[in-house]
Amino acid sequence: SDRGPFAAMNADPAVMEHMQGVLPRERSDAFLDRIEAHWDEHGWGLWAVEVPEDMPFVGYVGLWPAEFIAESMVEVGWRLAREHWGHGYATEAAREALRFGFSDVGLTEIVSFTVPQNVRSRRVMERIGLVRDPAGDFDHPRVDSVAYPQLVSHVLYRLNREEWRRNHFPK
Repeated sequence: SDRGPFAAMNADPAVMEHMQGVLPRERSDAFLDRIEAHWDEHGWGLWAVEVPEDMPFVGYVGLWPAEFIAESMVEVGWRLAREHWGHGYATEAAREALRFGFSDVGLTEIVSFTVPQNVRSRRVMERIGLVRDPAGDFDHPRVDSVAYPQLVSHVLYRLNREEWRRNHFPK
C-alpha cells in the first residue's frame, strides 16, 4: 500500500535534489523490492515512517548497508515527502534507528553521508549525535560524475556505540 506514495516521493524533484534525479515508477518499485528483500535476509533495513491517525506514509528512515565505502559499514538514512519536512520526523525516527542498530542489531558504528550542500540532512545528522569526520569525506563511487558533478563530493558523519551509550546512558 506504500508503493504509490513511495513512488510519488521519489518522483519529487525537491525531495531528490541531492540525488541523481527523480526515480521513475519502475525504479522506485525496484528499490522498494530491495528494501523488503534486505529485511527478509538481515532482519533490519529501512522503515516506512507513518504518523499514526494522521498520515499513513511520510517517507522512510532506517539502516542501510554502505559497503561501497568500507566492508560492513552501515548508514542511517532518511527520505521524507516534502510536505513532511520540518516536523522532526526524520530526527525522531533516526534516533530510534540508531538505538535499534546499536542495541538490537549489535552494530559498533553507524555512519551517514551526503553532499556538502545538503544542509537539512547534515543538521539531522548533528541533532542525532553523529560527528563530522573530514578525514572520511569521499567522492561517491556510484555518482555519475559527468551528469552530476555537483553530487560527487560527500561529507561523512560517524557515531560509535560507546559514544552513543555515553550520550544516552550517562552514569
